[in-house]
Amino acid sequence: MTDEEQPIRVLVVEDDPVAADAHVMYVGRVPGFVAVGKAHTGAEARRILDRTPVDLLLLDLHLPDVHGLQLARSLRAGGHHADVIAVTSARDLAVVREGVSLGVVQYVLKPFTFATLRDRLVRYAEFHAAAGEASGQDEVDRALAALRAPTPAALPKGLSAPTLRRVTDTLREAPDGLTAAGLAETVGISRITARRYLEHLVDAGRAARRPLYGQVGRPELVYRWVRQGR
Repeated sequence: MTDEEQPIRVLVVEDDPVAADAHVMYVGRVPGFVAVGKAHTGAEARRILDRTPVDLLLLDLHLPDVHGLQLARSLRAGGHHADVIAVTSARDLAVVREGVSLGVVQYVLKPFTFATLRDRLVRYAEFHAAAGEASGQDEVDRALAALRAPTPAALPKGLSAPTLRRVTDTLREAPDGLTAAGLAETVGISRITARRYLEHLVDAGRAARRPLYGQVGRPELVYRWVRQGR
């Protein structure tokens, strides 16, 4: 294998063992990438980086011993130059801005699906492959544009982003889940509309459904938010 064909080496840094295993599996499913290790703490990540070449960190920002951005800062100071894709449930844009100066090239918000991470990795691979001297501004712009996520896909006809946010927030705050009827009453939409939003979340991997037995007639479905890490 030539240097150009070498896979991009990824270190998964995630304190949740189940999530860490899932992220390692996700990385291994994307051609051109290989997971070279996983760490559950910042200290463990440093030890691995001291002995293993790494191109990219898939870095959870909330580690038990250090914040992810603090880890990134200390790695830069220590001469480690791996890029970072931050994995977090935090939506603080101040954190996003701070991360830019520390080598954070992408953010992936939890919970996410394999398709979301695959898109980020493929885009990073395009950016990583850019080499040599740019012929002009257009080529520089194309290299940077590779890191940008595409415009979000349009919602299915009849669904709106504001209502989807309300449905999502309501479902996240219901640890025991909600039926379509319960969601409809809480959000102020029809039962049929509530079911459409819930099924959309199921299709996106954000919600799961199960039948509710113990009543006359067909069992009603209960939907619950799928929590992936924090």
